Amino acid sequence: MPRKPARHCRPARGLPLSFSPFARSIARIASNNKVTHKVQNSRFPGNNLPSSSGKRMVNHRLSDKGEDSGSSDDEEFDGTVQADFEFFDPKPSDFHGVKTLLQTYLDDKQWDLSGFVDVILGQPTVGTVVKIENDEDDGIYSIVTALNLGRYKDLECVADVKEFLLKACHKKDVFSKLSLFLRDQAKDVGLLVSQRVVNLPPQLLPPLYDALFDEVSWATEDEPTEELRNSFCFKFYLVISKIYKHKNADKQNGPRGDQTIVYIKAEDEIFHELSSWSFSFPLHTQLVRTDEMKDYRLTGLVMAVDASKIPTFRKKLHSLIDES
Repeated sequence: MPRKPARHCRPARGLPLSFSPFARSIARIASNNKVTHKVQNSRFPGNNLPSSSGKRMVNHRLSDKGEDSGSSDDEEFDGTVQADFEFFDPKPSDFHGVKTLLQTYLDDKQWDLSGFVDVILGQPTVGTVVKIENDEDDGIYSIVTALNLGRYKDLECVADVKEFLLKACHKKDVFSKLSLFLRDQAKDVGLLVSQRVVNLPPQLLPPLYDALFDEVSWATEDEPTEELRNSFCFKFYLVISKIYKHKNADKQNGPRGDQTIVYIKAEDEIFHELSSWSFSFPLHTQLVRTDEMKDYRLTGLVMAVDASKIPTFRKKLHSLIDES
């Protein structure tokens, strides 16, 4: 079994996260009707987890009380329940939960999603799923992993991902770099897959990403064959994500600066800042928007990040969560 890290989880207020004040305020509005989270002073278990357990645990108080609640029942019950989030190695029984999380990973494209999930679950040494302890439904709340595009290049699902990206990219200067990533440099590229429910407590992000990048590093030493060890020697990461982009962002009279983009996932703003190149593209699938978000459109975002930037990413992510 791979070595599993233990990480401390600091208390956070559970507010939507983003660097810019504008994006913070919009994110609060956009998530106003979502479940929020209040966190106790809880920690992951000690530094020496049993290698056979394959999990880490952190306790959170989950608040689902509405701001405008007026019933007597709501007044008597503070809307707070206790939940223990646990980190596990991916396994075959997680198939349906992971597939549900990835349902719109490639927008509305019909592709070999089942095969893609099988690849993720077939790589337990690198990757984490998040569940709630003793959840009867055994639901999956997050999946984080990194897949070598060269190692899996002959699989239909990976070919589908490459085809989707090449069709989505309309920036000529970026298209050549993307093509190089997906072809000649594929053996050096890790497709960083990170999907989760919208209201996962943000303080889980640093340990989740720490676990991922630690496991990638350990895999370069611990995998049983040289071929497998080399497959985790990533020089680059490719991230496919989604943002809200202002409908006039690319127009001369459109908004400027931090008002053009709202990041749905806090870490994406860091990835975007550190990326060597990126491109965005319109999506056919759309999430329910509030009136405050009526001028924003759900947009695909693809980012290329040099592996040398990952230590900086980890530091910035910890700082972002600590300051929240």
